[in-house]
Amino acid sequence: MSGTVDGAAPAGPAEREAARRRLARPARLRALFAPRSVALVGASESSGWSRLVVASLRAGRLPGRIVPVNPRHASVFGLPAVPGLRALDEPVDLAFCQVATERVDAVMEEAAEAGVRNLVVLASGYGESGAHGHRRERELLDRAIELDLTVLGPNTLGYINPRARAAPFGLPVTSPLRPGGVGVVLQSGALSSAVLDFSSRHGIGLSLLSSMGNETVVTATDVLAHLLEDDRTRAIAMFLETIRDAGGFVDLARRALSAGKPVVVLKVGRSDAGRASALAHTGAVAGDDAVTDAVFRRSGVVRVRSLEELLVTADLLAQGLPLAEPRMGVVSASGGACDIIADRACDEGIEVPELASGTCDRLTELLPPFAVARNPLDVTGFVLARPPSGGRGLADLCLEAMVDDPSVDFVFNSLSLPSREPPDPEPLDRRLAALAETARSAAKPVVHYSTTCTDLAPYAREALDRHGLQVLPGIELGMTAVGHALRWSRARRRLLRHAPGPAEDSPAAVPAPRPPARTGPWSEAAARDLLAAHGAPLVPAALVRTREEAQAAADALGCPVALKVCSAGIAHKSDIGGVALAVTGPREVGAAFDRVHAAGRAHTGDVEGVLVTPMRRGGIELFAGVTVDPVFGPVLAVGLGGVFVEVLDDVSLRALPVDPGEVEEMLGELRGAAILRGVRGGTPADVGAVARAVSALTRAAASLGPSLRALEVNPWWVHGSQVEALDVLVVTASPEDGDPRP
Repeated sequence: MSGTVDGAAPAGPAEREAARRRLARPARLRALFAPRSVALVGASESSGWSRLVVASLRAGRLPGRIVPVNPRHASVFGLPAVPGLRALDEPVDLAFCQVATERVDAVMEEAAEAGVRNLVVLASGYGESGAHGHRRERELLDRAIELDLTVLGPNTLGYINPRARAAPFGLPVTSPLRPGGVGVVLQSGALSSAVLDFSSRHGIGLSLLSSMGNETVVTATDVLAHLLEDDRTRAIAMFLETIRDAGGFVDLARRALSAGKPVVVLKVGRSDAGRASALAHTGAVAGDDAVTDAVFRRSGVVRVRSLEELLVTADLLAQGLPLAEPRMGVVSASGGACDIIADRACDEGIEVPELASGTCDRLTELLPPFAVARNPLDVTGFVLARPPSGGRGLADLCLEAMVDDPSVDFVFNSLSLPSREPPDPEPLDRRLAALAETARSAAKPVVHYSTTCTDLAPYAREALDRHGLQVLPGIELGMTAVGHALRWSRARRRLLRHAPGPAEDSPAAVPAPRPPARTGPWSEAAARDLLAAHGAPLVPAALVRTREEAQAAADALGCPVALKVCSAGIAHKSDIGGVALAVTGPREVGAAFDRVHAAGRAHTGDVEGVLVTPMRRGGIELFAGVTVDPVFGPVLAVGLGGVFVEVLDDVSLRALPVDPGEVEEMLGELRGAAILRGVRGGTPADVGAVARAVSALTRAAASLGPSLRALEVNPWWVHGSQVEALDVLVVTASPEDGDPRP
């Protein structure tokens, strides 16, 4: 039986990918992640996996039936069993397949015949196990397409959907499941348990947790698209080892930013391997992880460093607090905590302003004589000695005063909770009700935090839930999350203010790729021709082959001049003595020609000649280059230029395409940006002219298509509005080598 129209799997990679996407579109994933009935194929009371999955389904309180599938037993786990999926009296919504790898194909066919359209496949032995496993995985994909099956996995533990009360999951699950606004996507199975445990201990509610496995049919990017359309998901947390569909991921991240749904990512697998083989400076400064950082920043993705930071940040962002401006008021019962918060605020770029005089007067009336009315505010241990009045204690009255201060945009408020239910819970309940009312009536966000990252007791979690309150676990995680939230808001405002222009959206903005004239490094003369064809400004040059031609060229261009050996086999000419600078006079020019030409011939037999160019003095040296990242494709790097580009490590990165406006932004991001503004009497650079020149370089890079490996100018010479490329490097690969991206 076949679920496709023609009954055959797609013939080519493009057709296969299109068919896979159809199986993983959001409408299909809504059905996958919200089943009312589940069949457990391969269920056995002697199997640890079976026991875990059944226990998880029961803990989740699945609204429909659980059907064990076992041909040898009429009952498994006290539930009526069927011998196979074909024996079902009606189709189930999901089959959890825990049979051996070699039996998966048969289960897929049986599922299709029984009208089951969604599978979770636990089995391993696929792409993670080598070449044979990769073939088996391609076969699984083709079979899923042929049979019209949406498959999560293989090699996955499953997922948990608290709102749908669905937990087909191969690890222990605590009941009841806690629904909330954070959708979690994990390229890891074992970490799921840690995520669930931390979320439960700190009151973080989830809309979905999905362990992705090998992503043969449903990928992490597909689940991101699903969560983006899910109204109950307000923030998305992702643990990623790889990004398989970089273009799709970036597009969805930008859509999420525009829609106001934050995406928070813990991306692991940082590597500097790309630096080792780079011919160009660009490869050394645009390492894999630096490119990921740049792409995430441009797309509004919040990047974090730990699982705890991932979950706490996503939880804060899911609350939807309008954390947009950086001026923070702080209320604490500890002077030491105030000091820690002030330091962390500086780290995160958060301001802790002085309070208005009226606020100080109001606080002075509330505080004991030995306390000081200032920001951060230490209400002191006296808060414990003054009993609350009408549910509001000293700290809560001070919070109200802080919220009303005109110099504060939001308040970071200490909220301590008991580790067990107090003998009389009424005072705490009244206080939480008062805090909730303050938050609802305030025109500014109030972010509650605990001093340390301690677990919430069950009583405390229930009390917070009753009043719709959330407490960030600890100053460190809390301040980090607040910093991320503020940066995310700024990124969103920037995106909405600067929508993509024609340079990004119009196909005409990117020239059609053409086959390269050569492979490997190009000679500089050929590289200059490529840049000139796309409008890049170049320093005047003459390619000469004799000392007499060199002398004539120097006379025409005007001394002093630079002479550089021109050869495709010499990428860094100064390293082999192939450069002579500031040469003046016919005799010196002739001698310099002989010297650099001989140095080139000693290094390689393929010497085209010597380039003669006028020397440029003064001004500013910059560099710009495009290299190819294995995930995100062509990446532009700009920075201060010359021989110290790698030492200074002052660069800004963007994945292509970019327009001149973005190049100007990149230049403004450099630590040395003040140099462009003309510090200490220097001539200010025409940043717009620089941006147009660099944009021409990116057009030249795009024209090389998949053959591009590197295109770099180092340095660009900038003097006011005069911009010239002084040294150009191009490296291409043959079409047979293919695109370096996987």
